[in-house]
Amino acid sequence: MSVDQRPQADEVADADSHSPQAHWRTVVHAITAWEIWTHPLARVAAVVFSALLMGLVISVPLDLQGQVLFSLGSFGAALLLSKTPGRLSTLAMIVLSISASSRYIFWRFTDTIGFTNWVDAAFGYGLVLAELYAFAVLLIGYLQTAWPLQRRPVPMPADVSTWPSVDVFIPSYNEPLEVVRQTVFSAMSLDWPQDRLHVYVLDDGRRPDFREFCEELGVGYIIRDNNHHAKAGNINAALKVTSSEYIAIFDCDHIPTRSFLQVCMGWFFKDTNLVMLQTPHVFFSPDPFERNLDTFHRMPNEGELFYGIVQDGNDLWNASFFCGSCAIIRRKELLEVGGIAVETVTEDAHTALKLARLGYNTAYLEVPQAAGLATESLSGHVGQRIRWARGMAQIARTDNPLFGKGLKFGQRLCYLNAMLHFFYGLPRLVFLTAPLAYLFFDAHVFQATALMITAYALPHLAHASVTNSRIQGRFRHSFWNEVYESVLAWYIMRPVIVAFINPKLGKFNVTAKGGVIEKAYFDWTIARPYVVLLLVNLVGIAVGIWKLFSADGDETTTLVINMVWTVYNIILLGASVAVASETRQIRGTPRVAAALPAVIRFENGRTLVCKTEDFSQHGLGLTVPPESDIPMGSKLSVSLFRSDEEGVFPAVVTFNGKGRLGVKFDNLTLPQQAELASLTFARADAWIATWGTGQRDKPLRSLGSVITIGLRGMGQLASTAVKSLKPR
Repeated sequence: MSVDQRPQADEVADADSHSPQAHWRTVVHAITAWEIWTHPLARVAAVVFSALLMGLVISVPLDLQGQVLFSLGSFGAALLLSKTPGRLSTLAMIVLSISASSRYIFWRFTDTIGFTNWVDAAFGYGLVLAELYAFAVLLIGYLQTAWPLQRRPVPMPADVSTWPSVDVFIPSYNEPLEVVRQTVFSAMSLDWPQDRLHVYVLDDGRRPDFREFCEELGVGYIIRDNNHHAKAGNINAALKVTSSEYIAIFDCDHIPTRSFLQVCMGWFFKDTNLVMLQTPHVFFSPDPFERNLDTFHRMPNEGELFYGIVQDGNDLWNASFFCGSCAIIRRKELLEVGGIAVETVTEDAHTALKLARLGYNTAYLEVPQAAGLATESLSGHVGQRIRWARGMAQIARTDNPLFGKGLKFGQRLCYLNAMLHFFYGLPRLVFLTAPLAYLFFDAHVFQATALMITAYALPHLAHASVTNSRIQGRFRHSFWNEVYESVLAWYIMRPVIVAFINPKLGKFNVTAKGGVIEKAYFDWTIARPYVVLLLVNLVGIAVGIWKLFSADGDETTTLVINMVWTVYNIILLGASVAVASETRQIRGTPRVAAALPAVIRFENGRTLVCKTEDFSQHGLGLTVPPESDIPMGSKLSVSLFRSDEEGVFPAVVTFNGKGRLGVKFDNLTLPQQAELASLTFARADAWIATWGTGQRDKPLRSLGSVITIGLRGMGQLASTAVKSLKPR
């Protein structure tokens, strides 16, 4: 894409010309407008000077007092910048954070690894390597997220005859028809010329009820005689028997809005080299973290960071990933790379990488235009992440973005960081056990005094926390990344290492959707690694307390630092245990909160104007006047509206109390079910209102919530253990 075709991230002017943001922008624009910058030597000199200055800041040795004063000044500046709006302040915070972290790493390698025995060396070098990994991910992460592109929709041409044909692929394998119905109904209602819209269910389960359902609706039904290469093979088989210019792909539980194609397709007209456009994955049911920790809609979930910030940052570098669903791909170029990639189990990201190597553009549009079901259980969630991690390790081994032709520098780093991310298993386990090396074995993993360690390490951690909170605040709260990694670390470590060594090992596992959890239980199987690590860390604290009675001087300070670190790890592991306490989920079809105008019509002809409170494919929650006397079991009809369109749905009252009415739909026909989907799940604004609108991150408040959940998890573990010991 040429520069003039790409949307500029700073196009929106400041609303207040006297704001700090406007002042900074004016100053920077004035400096960058100097004529001297038109000379190449001036630009080279500026880069060299900046590099030398950064090198000086990183490498100048300071004594304890000097390092403390430097750190206080630097962090004070970061706190001041965190209160100042604008991207320039964010960039300045990133520079300060990189300076503090680089200074720590430089000091770490030059002053702290003179190990004198093999015990210190074994634990010490293990920690250094884990820190180096975290430092690399931090730096590349800043590159990715410092300046999100914030692409906006491009209007479609007024001449509808120029709009291309689109095949909508809905691949399925073992999901129940109940899950797939809404996706098919909503795909059929897409606002697009009907003679150029073709919906296909790709049924790798080859099920008669699916065939009958598709035939009754008049949508395409495609099967094959094998299941080679799982989802990728399923889509590639469909490519051979379809012909539209573009392909929109939705996982069978991802329900598109009616506006999906009109919102997304405009970019393909503006940029003729664009071959793939991805939109966010939004979920209308809670994932295991949200359900078991009761954080649904109160805190960003695990995936929101990627779709809220990372993908938008990738887009600046023309490195947006294909994520397997809620995306559009141009057929010609997809066939040029051999269809969906089959060499790895993360076929989506690998396909985008192949397209990028050929010089084609990819794009990300941060406008939620579809929503689906999250994983129901922690074990299912872990299994899904294992597949993602294995696939990224396979790509890193077989098609590493650092090597080969076709990619620009920014693209290489964005793809590299996506793969590096899933190697966090071993480093996270190192961080969860590192202080135990001193508490159990007196191993000195730092060859430095405790106070010097604090003076260098604390600024590194504090800057990273405050800066990431500034960048990610809408989509990831502080300290929750450590919780997510602690839960998954043990399970992804081995598959990643094995896949990197032998990429051919491993298979595609389908994530189950649409299930229920009828009874709350503690998943001892999935929690076993956290429980063991938690108990070991608790023993470490006990050992540390015992050693405190005989410690003196610097040894006391070292003990305290390691014990504080261990307490933090105990909190993280307690939170991990809390996630393994599965709560009930008795609804197979989750309800979606929405206030939509509605009218109730009773059998006697009376009507009642009201609003919906929530909806599902089986019923509605309605807000009615508190004095409404509507007996349970009453038959009625409910009208829902879209512009001048009205849908009327027969229903039966299942609940009535305190101004709330629950109704269950009564034997809807297929056309009525399709109309219901169009008026509810497929509304153009169905998912936009709640995207990224949660409470912004405040690090101390977030730390408090993690501590609370960690303590709760340990309480749940103790209670469950006591109950399991009681005779039945």
